[in-house]
Amino acid sequence: MDFKRNKMSLKWVWITATVILCSFFAFALIPGAAAQGNANTSQVQAQNYTNLIQHAFSFILQNYVDEVDPKVLFEGAMNGMFEALNDPNSLYMTESDMDSMNDTTQGSFGGLGLTINQPAGQRPDGKPRWVEVVSPIENTPGWRAGINPGDFIVEIDGVATETLTPDETLSRLRGMPGTTVRLLIKRGERIEFPVTITRAVIEVPTVRHAMIGDTGYLRITTFTPFTADRAKDAIDEFKKNNYTSLIIDLRGNYGGLLNASVQVANLFLDGGLVVRTRSRIPHENRPFMADRDLAVPIDIPIIVLINEGSASASEIVAGALKDRGRAYLVGENTFGKGSVQQISHLNAAGLRLTIARYYTPSDVSIDNIGIPPDRRVSFPKYTEEDAIRLNELINANKIPEFVSENPQATAVQIEAFVRTLQREYNLDPSELRRLVRNEFNRTSFAPVYDLEYDVQLQEAINILRSGNYNNLMQNAKTLRELQQEAENNLPLAS
Repeated sequence: MDFKRNKMSLKWVWITATVILCSFFAFALIPGAAAQGNANTSQVQAQNYTNLIQHAFSFILQNYVDEVDPKVLFEGAMNGMFEALNDPNSLYMTESDMDSMNDTTQGSFGGLGLTINQPAGQRPDGKPRWVEVVSPIENTPGWRAGINPGDFIVEIDGVATETLTPDETLSRLRGMPGTTVRLLIKRGERIEFPVTITRAVIEVPTVRHAMIGDTGYLRITTFTPFTADRAKDAIDEFKKNNYTSLIIDLRGNYGGLLNASVQVANLFLDGGLVVRTRSRIPHENRPFMADRDLAVPIDIPIIVLINEGSASASEIVAGALKDRGRAYLVGENTFGKGSVQQISHLNAAGLRLTIARYYTPSDVSIDNIGIPPDRRVSFPKYTEEDAIRLNELINANKIPEFVSENPQATAVQIEAFVRTLQREYNLDPSELRRLVRNEFNRTSFAPVYDLEYDVQLQEAINILRSGNYNNLMQNAKTLRELQQEAENNLPLAS
């Protein structure tokens, strides 16, 4: 009985020490982050808990029945602390994580070109801890294989992803260019199919652009130190083509650097606030302002395309242009990542910690809320019956086989093939044409835009050509006004 009590006591000492260590590291690594109150008392408490942690750590190393690797204990404690924060954007980063981050920052790495997310604990929707695809990078192996945002990677080379740590998942997906990896993909509730992908050197993209008539189309795929310059280059091209309006496509843009998003927003704003950060760390409370060196004149109408894959830095740009009355938003609600993280090195490993939240010019946080569009436009949804038939079609691999056997297929051949698929699977012919066309695009360099099947882009063009843009902008509401309306319309508690 005494042994059980001692074992239980040790367990609670370790749990208490681990939780308190979270507060201690925030105090030690981030200047000015200590809680308000009596400074001497806080220092004494911190020292006491530090001693407890050291005692528990040493006690386990010296007395546990099996020999324990100190690194294993350390990483377990670190992961436990960050899990206690219940913040998916704050985490302990292993040496491999830091290497991967450095690869992405430098602009190239060997992999599939998939931006992914994997929860450390149980998913709130009850699904297993599968790897979720946030966004495939265009013209990379993952994109060419037909992986979509929102797809789940259920297995990697036969290993269930729910059994893997995020570090293990990343190491299995990345590798030497030219090697292959086999994934099992789950899409929605009914569609599930395997795909084998050959790794390649992935160059992190920033900007693609083209003219659509007299409208400049600017697609920003991520925010790096080079994004603002690439966007400025695109705008210069638009000027040479006498553009009269602009579409900024932020769909599937998972974010990037805060400063890069401010620099991009600066191209469209004539001074004033872009975004504000707020934190309990005094020097992290700061406004980010635009200068008056406009790249796009104020009289150029702007529409921003957004969807559930638009996150973080892309939400800063969308929120700034909306709240400042500079752009009209079309598409779907954004992801809702309104926080700022800081990386702190621990030898070769590191910490990624949320240190602030950002606020749009109308002074609202969109964290876990997202930004709603001014005009909601969604792609058609599959019925359950359609999903079952589409699953059968994907697993039959008929479209890739047709494209592989007919790389120079004529419009007549494609239409005949679509009619065959329609008779066999009873799916909408326009959707089948889109799937066939996308498969052809994946075997070559993808077009910059898709005006034939992209209903959100079609709506943006229609608005610009309707002559009603100015009236729509006058009636558009800021994010603060929209959030206040939502709060006022909340149902009363019973």
